[in-house]
Amino acid sequence: MRRPSDFVDERRLWDRHMAIAAFGATGRGGVDRQALTGDDGRARAALAGWAVGRGFRPIADEAGNLFVRRDGAEADAPAVLSGSHLDTQPAGGNFDGVYGVLAALETLEALADGGFEHRRPIEAAVWTNEEGCRFAPGCTGSLVFSGKHAIEELWNATSPDGAVLKDELERTLAMTPEAERRRGGIPLAGYIEAHIEQGPRLEAGGFAVGAVTGIQGGASFDVTVSGTDGHAGTVPLAERRDAFRSAHAIVDALYRDLADPTDTARFTIGRFRAWPGSPNTIPGKVVFTIDFRHPDATFYRGKVDAIADLCAAHAGPCDVDVTVRHDGDPVAFDEAVIGRVERIAAELRLPAIRMPSGASHDAAYMASLCPAGMVFVPCRGGISHNEDERASPEDLAAGCRVLADALYEMAMGWDGSPGTAPRRAATGRAGPRRDARPRSRGRARDAGAP
Repeated sequence: MRRPSDFVDERRLWDRHMAIAAFGATGRGGVDRQALTGDDGRARAALAGWAVGRGFRPIADEAGNLFVRRDGAEADAPAVLSGSHLDTQPAGGNFDGVYGVLAALETLEALADGGFEHRRPIEAAVWTNEEGCRFAPGCTGSLVFSGKHAIEELWNATSPDGAVLKDELERTLAMTPEAERRRGGIPLAGYIEAHIEQGPRLEAGGFAVGAVTGIQGGASFDVTVSGTDGHAGTVPLAERRDAFRSAHAIVDALYRDLADPTDTARFTIGRFRAWPGSPNTIPGKVVFTIDFRHPDATFYRGKVDAIADLCAAHAGPCDVDVTVRHDGDPVAFDEAVIGRVERIAAELRLPAIRMPSGASHDAAYMASLCPAGMVFVPCRGGISHNEDERASPEDLAAGCRVLADALYEMAMGWDGSPGTAPRRAATGRAGPRRDARPRSRGRARDAGAP
Protein backbone atom coordinates (compact mmCIF):
# COMPACT_ATOMS: atom_id res chain seq x y z
CA MET A 1 0.00 0.00 0.00
CA ARG A 2 1.30 3.43 -0.94
CA ARG A 3 2.26 5.68 1.96
CA PRO A 4 3.45 9.30 2.08
CA SER A 5 6.75 8.00 3.49
CA ASP A 6 7.41 6.32 0.14
CA PHE A 7 7.69 9.76 -1.46
CA VAL A 8 10.07 11.41 1.03
CA ASP A 9 13.08 12.49 -1.03
CA GLU A 10 16.28 12.18 0.98
CA ARG A 11 18.35 14.23 -1.47
CA ARG A 12 15.85 17.08 -1.63
CA LEU A 13 15.61 17.20 2.16
CA TRP A 14 19.40 17.28 2.51
CA ASP A 15 19.88 19.88 -0.22
CA ARG A 16 17.32 22.13 1.46
CA HIS A 17 19.33 21.89 4.68
CA MET A 18 22.48 22.91 2.85
CA ALA A 19 20.68 25.83 1.19
CA ILE A 20 19.42 27.18 4.53
CA ALA A 21 22.88 26.65 6.05
CA ALA A 22 24.23 29.35 3.71
CA PHE A 23 22.24 32.03 5.58
CA GLY A 24 24.49 33.07 8.43
CA ALA A 25 27.25 30.54 7.69
CA THR A 26 30.26 31.16 9.93
CA GLY A 27 32.83 29.49 7.68
CA ARG A 28 33.63 27.01 10.45
CA GLY A 29 30.91 24.49 9.61
CA GLY A 30 28.22 26.19 11.67
CA VAL A 31 25.86 29.12 11.50
CA ASP A 32 24.99 32.36 13.29
CA ARG A 33 21.38 33.06 12.28
CA GLN A 34 19.87 34.69 15.31
CA ALA A 35 16.19 35.55 15.48
CA LEU A 36 14.86 38.39 13.33
CA THR A 37 18.23 39.23 11.80
CA GLY A 38 18.70 39.71 8.07
CA ASP A 39 19.88 36.11 7.70
CA ASP A 40 16.81 34.83 9.52
CA GLY A 41 14.62 36.87 7.18
CA ARG A 42 16.44 35.60 4.10
CA ALA A 43 16.07 31.99 5.23
CA ARG A 44 12.34 32.55 5.68
CA ALA A 45 12.14 34.13 2.24
CA ALA A 46 13.81 31.08 0.70
CA LEU A 47 11.30 28.79 2.40
CA ALA A 48 8.38 30.92 1.23
CA GLY A 49 9.75 30.78 -2.31
CA TRP A 50 9.91 26.98 -2.23
CA ALA A 51 6.35 26.88 -0.91
CA VAL A 52 4.96 29.11 -3.64
CA GLY A 53 6.84 27.08 -6.25
CA ARG A 54 4.97 23.96 -5.12
CA GLY A 55 1.58 25.66 -5.00
CA PHE A 56 1.40 25.87 -1.20
CA ARG A 57 0.20 28.96 0.66
CA PRO A 58 2.65 30.92 2.83
CA ILE A 59 0.98 32.69 5.75
CA ALA A 60 2.48 34.98 8.41
CA ASP A 61 1.01 36.10 11.72
CA GLU A 62 1.59 39.05 14.04
CA ALA A 63 4.40 37.27 15.90
CA GLY A 64 6.35 36.68 12.69
CA ASN A 65 5.51 32.97 12.63
CA LEU A 66 5.58 31.72 9.04
CA PHE A 67 3.26 28.89 7.97
CA VAL A 68 3.13 26.89 4.76
CA ARG A 69 -0.35 25.48 4.21
CA ARG A 70 -1.61 22.61 2.09
CA ASP A 71 -5.38 22.77 2.15
CA GLY A 72 -7.50 19.72 2.87
CA ALA A 73 -10.85 18.65 1.51
CA GLU A 74 -12.45 20.29 4.56
CA ALA A 75 -10.90 23.74 4.35
CA ASP A 76 -12.33 24.94 7.67
CA ALA A 77 -11.43 21.83 9.66
CA PRO A 78 -8.89 22.14 12.49
CA ALA A 79 -5.42 21.91 10.98
CA VAL A 80 -2.60 19.46 11.62
CA LEU A 81 0.59 21.38 12.33
CA SER A 82 4.28 20.50 12.28
CA GLY A 83 7.39 22.66 12.44
CA SER A 84 10.20 24.15 14.47
CA HIS A 85 12.47 27.18 14.06
CA LEU A 86 15.11 28.65 11.74
CA ASP A 87 16.89 30.89 14.28
CA THR A 88 20.10 29.60 15.84
CA GLN A 89 22.54 30.19 18.63
CA PRO A 90 25.43 32.61 17.90
CA ALA A 91 27.69 29.64 17.14
CA GLY A 92 25.05 27.08 16.28
CA GLY A 93 24.69 24.11 13.99
CA ASN A 94 22.83 23.45 10.76
CA PHE A 95 20.18 21.03 12.05
CA ASP A 96 18.80 22.28 15.38
CA GLY A 97 15.34 23.64 14.58
CA VAL A 98 15.76 23.81 10.83
CA TYR A 99 15.28 20.04 10.55
CA GLY A 100 11.78 20.28 11.99
CA VAL A 101 10.85 23.02 9.54
CA LEU A 102 12.24 21.24 6.50
CA ALA A 103 10.85 17.84 7.51
CA ALA A 104 7.40 19.43 7.70
CA LEU A 105 7.88 21.04 4.27
CA GLU A 106 9.18 17.74 2.87
CA THR A 107 6.02 16.06 4.17
CA LEU A 108 3.89 18.51 2.18
CA GLU A 109 6.01 17.85 -0.91
CA ALA A 110 5.82 14.08 -0.44
CA LEU A 111 2.03 14.31 -0.21
CA ALA A 112 1.93 16.38 -3.39
CA ASP A 113 4.36 14.08 -5.23
CA GLY A 114 2.30 11.03 -4.30
CA GLY A 115 -1.02 12.66 -5.16
CA PHE A 116 -2.36 12.19 -1.62
CA GLU A 117 -5.43 14.13 -0.55
CA HIS A 118 -6.42 14.62 3.08
CA ARG A 119 -9.44 15.92 4.98
CA ARG A 120 -7.77 18.40 7.31
CA PRO A 121 -5.34 21.11 6.26
CA ILE A 122 -1.67 20.53 7.06
CA GLU A 123 0.66 23.41 7.86
CA ALA A 124 4.43 23.56 8.24
CA ALA A 125 5.44 26.16 10.82
CA VAL A 126 8.48 28.38 11.36
CA TRP A 127 8.25 29.60 14.95
CA THR A 128 9.82 32.97 15.78
CA ASN A 129 12.74 33.29 18.21
CA GLU A 130 12.74 29.82 19.72
CA GLU A 131 16.33 30.10 20.95
CA GLY A 132 15.84 33.30 22.94
CA CYS A 133 19.50 34.28 22.71
CA ARG A 134 18.79 37.62 20.99
CA PHE A 135 15.41 38.47 22.52
CA ALA A 136 13.83 37.19 25.72
CA PRO A 137 11.75 35.21 26.27
CA GLY A 138 12.55 32.39 23.89
CA CYS A 139 9.77 30.55 22.04
CA THR A 140 8.25 33.97 21.33
CA GLY A 141 6.25 32.76 18.35
CA SER A 142 4.70 29.72 20.01
CA LEU A 143 4.01 31.69 23.19
CA VAL A 144 1.94 34.16 21.17
CA PHE A 145 0.27 31.51 18.98
CA SER A 146 -0.78 29.53 22.05
CA GLY A 147 -2.20 32.62 23.77
CA LYS A 148 0.35 32.70 26.60
CA HIS A 149 1.33 36.25 25.57
CA ALA A 150 0.05 38.95 23.27
CA ILE A 151 2.76 40.13 20.90
CA GLU A 152 2.26 43.69 22.13
CA GLU A 153 3.51 42.58 25.57
CA LEU A 154 6.85 41.62 24.01
CA TRP A 155 7.34 44.46 21.52
CA ASN A 156 9.80 46.38 23.70
CA ALA A 157 12.18 43.47 24.26
CA THR A 158 15.71 44.64 23.46
CA SER A 159 18.64 42.62 22.19
CA PRO A 160 22.22 42.96 23.49
CA ASP A 161 23.03 45.02 20.37
CA GLY A 162 20.20 47.47 21.14
CA ALA A 163 17.67 46.26 18.56
CA VAL A 164 13.99 46.40 19.53
CA LEU A 165 11.84 43.35 18.84
CA LYS A 166 8.94 45.33 17.32
CA ASP A 167 11.21 46.99 14.75
CA GLU A 168 13.02 43.76 13.83
CA LEU A 169 9.71 41.92 13.57
CA GLU A 170 8.30 44.44 11.09
CA ARG A 171 11.46 44.29 8.99
CA THR A 172 11.44 40.50 8.95
CA LEU A 173 7.77 40.30 8.00
CA ALA A 174 8.45 42.63 5.08
CA MET A 175 10.93 40.09 3.68
CA THR A 176 8.12 37.64 2.82
CA PRO A 177 5.63 39.88 0.98
CA GLU A 178 4.00 36.87 -0.68
CA ALA A 179 2.76 35.57 2.67
CA GLU A 180 -0.89 36.11 3.54
CA ARG A 181 -1.48 37.76 6.91
CA ARG A 182 -3.33 36.04 9.72
CA ARG A 183 -3.81 37.16 13.29
CA GLY A 184 -4.00 34.79 16.23
CA GLY A 185 -3.86 31.04 16.50
CA ILE A 186 -6.09 28.62 14.63
CA PRO A 187 -7.94 25.47 15.77
CA LEU A 188 -5.60 22.48 15.73
CA ALA A 189 -6.28 18.77 15.44
CA GLY A 190 -2.71 17.79 16.30
CA TYR A 191 0.93 18.79 16.32
CA ILE A 192 4.16 16.81 15.83
CA GLU A 193 7.63 18.39 15.82
CA ALA A 194 10.65 16.66 14.32
CA HIS A 195 14.03 17.50 15.86
CA ILE A 196 17.55 16.19 16.28
CA GLU A 197 17.91 14.66 19.73
CA GLN A 198 20.61 17.10 20.93
CA GLY A 199 21.90 14.25 23.10
CA PRO A 200 23.75 10.93 22.67
CA ARG A 201 21.15 8.30 23.55
CA LEU A 202 19.81 7.42 20.08
CA GLU A 203 23.21 7.19 18.45
CA ALA A 204 24.72 5.22 21.32
CA GLY A 205 21.88 2.70 21.28
CA GLY A 206 21.66 2.35 17.52
CA PHE A 207 18.13 3.73 17.37
CA ALA A 208 16.77 5.60 14.37
CA VAL A 209 13.83 7.31 16.06
CA GLY A 210 12.88 8.64 19.47
CA ALA A 211 9.18 8.76 20.33
CA VAL A 212 9.31 11.70 22.73
CA THR A 213 7.21 11.32 25.87
CA GLY A 214 7.46 14.89 27.13
CA ILE A 215 9.69 17.86 27.94
CA GLN A 216 11.29 18.46 31.30
CA GLY A 217 10.50 21.65 33.17
CA GLY A 218 12.84 24.57 32.60
CA ALA A 219 13.38 27.96 34.20
CA SER A 220 15.84 30.75 33.51
CA PHE A 221 16.69 33.80 35.58
CA ASP A 222 18.74 36.99 35.38
CA VAL A 223 20.50 37.75 38.66
CA THR A 224 21.98 41.19 39.41
CA VAL A 225 24.23 41.57 42.46
CA SER A 226 24.91 45.22 43.43
CA GLY A 227 27.72 46.32 45.70
CA THR A 228 30.19 49.22 45.70
CA ASP A 229 33.19 49.83 43.43
CA GLY A 230 36.39 50.39 45.35
CA HIS A 231 40.16 50.49 45.15
CA ALA A 232 41.65 46.99 45.25
CA GLY A 233 44.65 48.15 47.28
CA THR A 234 43.02 50.30 49.92
CA VAL A 235 39.58 49.05 50.97
CA PRO A 236 39.81 46.49 53.82
CA LEU A 237 38.18 43.14 53.07
CA ALA A 238 35.85 43.43 56.05
CA GLU A 239 34.43 46.74 54.75
CA ARG A 240 33.92 45.76 51.13
CA ARG A 241 30.61 45.36 49.31
CA ASP A 242 32.28 43.11 46.74
CA ALA A 243 29.65 42.09 44.20
CA PHE A 244 31.83 39.29 42.84
CA ARG A 245 32.38 37.74 46.27
CA SER A 246 28.64 37.79 46.95
CA ALA A 247 27.84 36.40 43.51
CA HIS A 248 30.38 33.63 44.07
CA ALA A 249 28.69 32.72 47.36
CA ILE A 250 25.28 32.66 45.68
CA VAL A 251 26.47 30.45 42.84
CA ASP A 252 28.15 28.05 45.25
CA ALA A 253 24.92 27.78 47.25
CA LEU A 254 22.92 27.20 44.08
CA TYR A 255 25.17 24.35 42.98
CA ARG A 256 24.71 22.68 46.34
CA ASP A 257 20.96 23.25 46.62
CA LEU A 258 19.99 22.34 43.04
CA ALA A 259 21.93 19.09 42.93
CA ASP A 260 20.17 15.74 43.28
CA PRO A 261 21.67 12.30 43.98
CA THR A 262 20.34 10.80 40.73
CA ASP A 263 22.06 13.47 38.59
CA THR A 264 18.72 14.18 36.90
CA ALA A 265 18.70 17.93 37.54
CA ARG A 266 20.40 20.24 35.06
CA PHE A 267 21.81 23.52 36.40
CA THR A 268 23.89 25.97 34.37
CA ILE A 269 25.42 29.42 34.84
CA GLY A 270 25.70 30.38 31.18
CA ARG A 271 26.66 34.05 31.48
CA PHE A 272 28.66 35.83 34.19
CA ARG A 273 29.84 39.45 33.92
CA ALA A 274 31.47 41.79 36.40
CA TRP A 275 31.71 45.61 36.32
CA PRO A 276 33.62 47.83 35.94
CA GLY A 277 35.95 45.06 34.78
CA SER A 278 39.22 46.61 35.92
CA PRO A 279 41.92 44.36 37.42
CA ASN A 280 42.52 46.75 40.31
CA THR A 281 38.92 47.72 41.09
CA ILE A 282 36.54 45.87 43.41
CA PRO A 283 33.51 44.86 41.30
CA GLY A 284 30.44 46.88 42.19
CA LYS A 285 28.08 44.93 39.99
CA VAL A 286 27.80 41.35 38.76
CA VAL A 287 25.14 39.96 36.44
CA PHE A 288 24.72 36.26 35.77
CA THR A 289 22.11 33.84 34.46
CA ILE A 290 20.60 30.69 35.90
CA ASP A 291 19.21 27.82 33.83
CA PHE A 292 17.53 24.99 35.77
CA ARG A 293 15.68 21.93 34.41
CA HIS A 294 14.09 18.80 35.85
CA PRO A 295 11.40 16.37 34.60
CA ASP A 296 9.64 15.83 37.95
CA ALA A 297 7.03 18.53 38.52
CA THR A 298 7.20 18.45 42.33
CA PHE A 299 10.99 18.58 42.52
CA TYR A 300 11.12 21.23 39.80
CA ARG A 301 8.55 23.54 41.37
CA GLY A 302 10.02 23.28 44.84
CA LYS A 303 13.50 24.24 43.65
CA VAL A 304 12.43 26.99 41.25
CA ASP A 305 10.19 28.71 43.78
CA ALA A 306 13.06 28.84 46.30
CA ILE A 307 15.74 30.34 44.02
CA ALA A 308 15.07 34.02 44.74
CA ASP A 309 15.11 33.50 48.51
CA LEU A 310 18.27 31.40 48.29
CA CYS A 311 20.06 34.14 46.35
CA ALA A 312 19.01 36.77 48.91
CA ALA A 313 20.16 34.58 51.80
CA HIS A 314 23.72 34.37 50.43
CA ALA A 315 24.16 37.92 49.10
CA GLY A 316 26.06 39.08 52.19
CA PRO A 317 26.46 42.88 52.30
CA CYS A 318 25.28 43.30 48.69
CA ASP A 319 21.83 43.70 47.20
CA VAL A 320 20.46 41.11 44.81
CA ASP A 321 17.66 41.24 42.26
CA VAL A 322 16.34 38.04 40.65
CA THR A 323 14.26 38.34 37.47
CA VAL A 324 12.44 35.36 35.97
CA ARG A 325 13.03 35.15 32.22
CA HIS A 326 11.18 31.87 31.72
CA ASP A 327 9.40 29.33 33.88
CA GLY A 328 7.81 26.30 32.24
CA ASP A 329 6.55 23.26 34.13
CA PRO A 330 7.25 19.75 32.77
CA VAL A 331 5.03 18.82 29.82
CA ALA A 332 3.70 15.34 29.05
CA PHE A 333 2.87 14.59 25.41
CA ASP A 334 -0.29 12.87 24.25
CA GLU A 335 -0.15 9.10 24.63
CA ALA A 336 -1.94 8.53 21.32
CA VAL A 337 0.65 10.62 19.48
CA ILE A 338 3.53 8.82 21.19
CA GLY A 339 2.00 5.48 20.29
CA ARG A 340 1.44 6.57 16.69
CA VAL A 341 5.11 7.48 16.30
CA GLU A 342 6.16 4.12 17.79
CA ARG A 343 3.80 2.14 15.56
CA ILE A 344 4.77 3.88 12.34
CA ALA A 345 8.49 3.49 13.13
CA ALA A 346 7.90 -0.25 13.60
CA GLU A 347 5.94 -0.45 10.34
CA LEU A 348 8.84 1.23 8.55
CA ARG A 349 11.26 -1.13 10.32
CA LEU A 350 13.04 1.73 12.05
CA PRO A 351 14.32 0.89 15.56
CA ALA A 352 12.74 3.28 18.03
CA ILE A 353 12.55 3.98 21.76
CA ARG A 354 10.46 6.17 24.01
CA MET A 355 12.43 8.98 25.60
CA PRO A 356 11.95 12.39 27.26
CA SER A 357 13.37 15.64 25.91
CA GLY A 358 15.91 17.40 28.06
CA ALA A 359 15.73 20.54 25.92
CA SER A 360 12.67 22.73 25.60
CA HIS A 361 10.85 23.10 22.29
CA ASP A 362 7.89 24.96 20.81
CA ALA A 363 5.99 21.66 21.09
CA ALA A 364 5.63 22.36 24.82
CA TYR A 365 3.22 25.20 24.06
CA MET A 366 1.38 23.32 21.34
CA ALA A 367 0.63 20.57 23.86
CA SER A 368 -1.71 23.00 25.63
CA LEU A 369 -3.77 23.37 22.44
CA CYS A 370 -4.06 19.88 20.95
CA PRO A 371 -2.66 16.32 21.03
CA ALA A 372 1.07 16.85 20.52
CA GLY A 373 4.33 14.96 20.35
CA MET A 374 7.81 14.91 18.86
CA VAL A 375 10.01 12.73 16.69
CA PHE A 376 13.72 12.67 17.53
CA VAL A 377 16.53 11.55 15.23
CA PRO A 378 20.20 11.02 16.18
CA CYS A 379 22.89 13.66 16.01
CA ARG A 380 26.55 12.73 15.98
CA GLY A 381 28.04 12.53 19.45
CA GLY A 382 24.94 14.19 20.88
CA ILE A 383 26.52 17.56 20.08
CA SER A 384 24.20 20.55 19.58
CA HIS A 385 24.23 24.33 20.08
CA ASN A 386 27.67 23.98 18.57
CA GLU A 387 29.23 24.44 15.15
CA ASP A 388 30.22 20.75 15.23
CA GLU A 389 26.55 19.69 15.29
CA ARG A 390 26.04 16.97 12.68
CA ALA A 391 23.23 14.74 11.40
CA SER A 392 23.30 12.29 8.50
CA PRO A 393 21.06 12.51 5.42
CA GLU A 394 19.84 8.98 6.12
CA ASP A 395 18.79 9.74 9.69
CA LEU A 396 17.05 12.96 8.71
CA ALA A 397 15.08 11.17 6.00
CA ALA A 398 14.15 8.29 8.33
CA GLY A 399 12.59 10.62 10.88
CA CYS A 400 10.84 12.52 8.10
CA ARG A 401 9.24 9.29 6.86
CA VAL A 402 7.75 8.68 10.28
CA LEU A 403 6.58 12.29 10.43
CA ALA A 404 5.00 12.16 6.97
CA ASP A 405 2.93 9.07 7.72
CA ALA A 406 1.92 10.37 11.15
CA LEU A 407 0.79 13.76 9.88
CA TYR A 408 -1.15 12.16 7.04
CA GLU A 409 -3.00 9.85 9.44
CA MET A 410 -3.88 12.79 11.67
CA ALA A 411 -5.01 14.85 8.69
CA MET A 412 -7.25 11.99 7.56
CA GLY A 413 -8.77 11.78 11.02
CA TRP A 414 -7.52 8.25 11.73
CA ASP A 415 -7.20 7.62 15.44
CA GLY A 416 -4.76 4.72 15.19
CA SER A 417 -7.23 2.09 16.40
CA PRO A 418 -7.58 -1.19 14.46
CA GLY A 419 -9.25 -0.73 11.12
CA THR A 420 -8.92 3.04 10.98
CA ALA A 421 -5.56 3.36 9.24
CA PRO A 422 -3.58 1.36 6.71
CA ARG A 423 -1.03 -0.97 8.27
CA ARG A 424 2.02 -2.68 6.89
CA ALA A 425 3.27 -5.55 8.97
CA ALA A 426 6.80 -5.11 10.25
CA THR A 427 9.16 -8.02 9.67
CA GLY A 428 11.14 -7.35 12.82
CA ARG A 429 10.77 -5.85 16.27
CA ALA A 430 11.81 -2.29 17.00
CA GLY A 431 15.23 -2.54 18.62
CA PRO A 432 18.81 -1.41 18.33
CA ARG A 433 19.46 -2.96 14.88
CA ARG A 434 19.69 -0.54 11.96
CA ASP A 435 20.37 -2.82 9.00
CA ALA A 436 16.78 -3.06 7.72
CA ARG A 437 16.11 0.61 7.09
CA PRO A 438 14.37 1.56 3.82
CA ARG A 439 16.19 3.35 1.06
CA SER A 440 15.03 6.71 -0.26
CA ARG A 441 13.92 7.46 -3.78
CA GLY A 442 16.85 9.82 -4.31
CA ARG A 443 19.89 9.10 -2.18
CA ALA A 444 21.92 12.10 -1.05
CA ARG A 445 25.68 12.21 -1.16
CA ASP A 446 27.25 10.93 2.04
CA ALA A 447 28.46 14.33 3.14
CA GLY A 448 28.17 13.72 6.88
CA ALA A 449 27.65 17.46 7.40
CA PRO A 450 28.98 20.67 5.95
